[in-house]
Amino acid sequence: MTRRLQVFYVALILALLAAPIAVILGVSLNAQQSLRFPPTELSLRWYGALFRDPDWLGPLRNSLVIAATSSLLAVVVALPLALHVWARGGWLSRVLYTLGVAPFMLPPVISALGFLVFWVTLGMYGQMSATIVSHGVFLVTLPVVTISLGLGAVDIALIEAARTMGATRWQVLRTVVLPLLVPYMVSGYAFAFVLSLNEYIIAYMVAGFTVETLPIKIFNSLRYGYTPIMGVVSVLFVVLAALVFSLIGRFGNLPRLLGADRVKE
Repeated sequence: MTRRLQVFYVALILALLAAPIAVILGVSLNAQQSLRFPPTELSLRWYGALFRDPDWLGPLRNSLVIAATSSLLAVVVALPLALHVWARGGWLSRVLYTLGVAPFMLPPVISALGFLVFWVTLGMYGQMSATIVSHGVFLVTLPVVTISLGLGAVDIALIEAARTMGATRWQVLRTVVLPLLVPYMVSGYAFAFVLSLNEYIIAYMVAGFTVETLPIKIFNSLRYGYTPIMGVVSVLFVVLAALVFSLIGRFGNLPRLLGADRVKE
């Protein structure tokens, strides 16, 4: 009986998680321009319409550029920060690490308001570069955490052996440490990329309607009517996120990247 209850509970949870995705998928396959579910007729016309309509291609391009660039910026900022915390230690390193994870500890609306005031003061409100930097700073927590986990898994004996053979600190970093960190940097980049694609509040507060991303475009379109293209975009987001996390799980150590698998001393 206990086993059956466990199976029923897991199945119920999976059904509740999958139900919204199933509804969105059904909506995206509507032949008519409506958000009806279940669809009366099945069609892929709206998938083609997404890539033919310039009103949607622009936000799609903006989202991809912002996500790709801001995620790279987050990794570039996170790498030296995590290396300093790992190599130095002490109270200053703990302060730096806290600053690195602080953006995710604050409610997004608070961070968005801070970015808004900052960019308005600099006269850069409404520019794509402001959105890129804002996303990069907000998402820096993800690569900081993944890179820190990777540094925690580095075998100190490898570093000591390299130093014994006469390698300088830069050579040890370049030939020993950084190659071991590549999977963790890629994973941090992937996590930040997916979240940047879906982020709405900061993008809206920093650029408004000047730099339209896909989430902003969806909310703007709701004011004029419903279209299954909204469902198409949502499906693509889900598929992309599933693909990214599946690749990380296939080629990386996903439990360790999520902090669930610690290396035993």
